[in-house]
Amino acid sequence: MIRLFVALGIPESLGTRLSGLRGQIPEARWVPPENFHITLRFVGEVDEGAAADVDDALARVAAMPLDVTLRGVGHFGSRGRVRSLWAGVEKSAALEDLQGRVELACQRAGLAPEGRKFHPHVTLARCRDTREERVAGFLSDHAAFQAPAFAVDSFALYSSALGRGGPVYTREVEYPLARP
Repeated sequence: MIRLFVALGIPESLGTRLSGLRGQIPEARWVPPENFHITLRFVGEVDEGAAADVDDALARVAAMPLDVTLRGVGHFGSRGRVRSLWAGVEKSAALEDLQGRVELACQRAGLAPEGRKFHPHVTLARCRDTREERVAGFLSDHAAFQAPAFAVDSFALYSSALGRGGPVYTREVEYPLARP
């Protein structure tokens, strides 16, 4: 079994800038810069055959290169508890189109439809049992965060190995985006 997801990579210089957003939140486990990405589709645990089917389907995705801009910060959570902190990704028609094509490819490969609405972001930290009040200063301090747009000319299928020090992501296959 292999744990997979489809994502856009983040340029190294932007990863360095994002890692500079780290705040003083004791319960937060900050994501290392090499693990920053924008998830297009979480695949989950699949066997080798299903992984090959996903790869074949993704190889047929035809979409245009695009520019992506990061803006603002936020969090996911519920009932006053924070699960993760993130940098926002400005929505665009091109990004929505690519994500829709990736989702359709995954369904054609036999995966169930994604149950969650697409909310593009870069996870900065994961939190456990952190109250919203503990992250309010971080959110306020970085509310105006914005990075220059960066060009995206490919997307990738990543594997995720869970370990004691956190997940290790490996880019398994890269799929180019090309103008027709």
